[in-house]
Amino acid sequence: MSALRIPFGDLARQAQQLAPELVEALSRVALGGWYILGEEVRAFEDDFAALCGARYCVGVASGFEALYLALAALEVGPGAEVITVANACIYQAAAILQVGARPVFVDVDPQTHNLDPNLLEAAITPHTRAIMPVHLYGRMAPMPAICAIAKAYGLAVIEDAAQAHGAWLHHDDQIWRAGAIGDLACFSFYPSKNLGALGDAGAVTTNDPELAERLRQLRMYGWGEKYVTSLPGGRNSRLDAIQAAALRTKLPHLPAWNSARAERAAWYRELLAGLPLQLPADEAGHVYHLFVLMSDRRDELQHYLRAQGIGSDIHYPLPTHLQPAYQHLGYRPAALPVTEALASRILSLPLYPELRRSEVETVAAAIHACLA
Repeated sequence: MSALRIPFGDLARQAQQLAPELVEALSRVALGGWYILGEEVRAFEDDFAALCGARYCVGVASGFEALYLALAALEVGPGAEVITVANACIYQAAAILQVGARPVFVDVDPQTHNLDPNLLEAAITPHTRAIMPVHLYGRMAPMPAICAIAKAYGLAVIEDAAQAHGAWLHHDDQIWRAGAIGDLACFSFYPSKNLGALGDAGAVTTNDPELAERLRQLRMYGWGEKYVTSLPGGRNSRLDAIQAAALRTKLPHLPAWNSARAERAAWYRELLAGLPLQLPADEAGHVYHLFVLMSDRRDELQHYLRAQGIGSDIHYPLPTHLQPAYQHLGYRPAALPVTEALASRILSLPLYPELRRSEVETVAAAIHACLA
């Protein structure tokens, strides 16, 4: 148990609220005798595809596996380039490198922290095969602009929607939903996500039946039929029935949980108004996987909060292009000035559906005491 009086995250609160439903679901699987793929997984895939507004969902072992399999399904491989961002940890670059391709990083918008579409065309080369935008912190990337550029250059779009379950944006009198816009979209169900499993799990959504079938084969050794390998590059990346059952139990609660996150984000904006901070904007469709503020006194503020028994985190402290393992890509400090500037100022505050108003007030009071 955390010694913090207000932990950054508290998964036990949600589990305790759902205990009877979860016990029933897990017992159903345990006593049913089918533990890998099967009807439980198919039912979750159908339900999650419907939530996203996509035709197909393919459950896989993790969010990282979703990224890898999406690239493999598109046959992105050696010699190819994939454009993405460097401020969303290392998952995108790691998956791109694993298929033998090269990640190409573009900078981000200083307000939204998402990929800046104005920089895309300059990054496109004859080797570019795909664009992988990230819906960071639960806010949708500027998909209309990204998709227009991708279409003009004949590029695939892979949404990294790991932090954006249920997110959407409004454009030209239409709702664009995370998971139904790109050629493929990748989700993580890591336990701390807006929709979290009881362990690792992931999924890829698509509207393309051929890509969906390729994904189903690639997640299980590339088999077209049992013991017959039809596609190279396959692996063991199956969603297990226990995780699917837990996710099916939680899925109906997701809209209410996302609304509760937005409500707590509004509390923070109300209580922190007037301080020398940059706060996330109030934006429809943002599902607030994280509440990330910016402060010139970030490290001092984080240490002060910790001393007051309040958890926080930094998402993410070292951009991918500066990671020791990726120096061979040839990027140097100052290559992505906005990304690097953000990394020194960002701080994530506690935010989850079960967070109480009194706890948000305590966090805000501590920030006032530190910065005022």
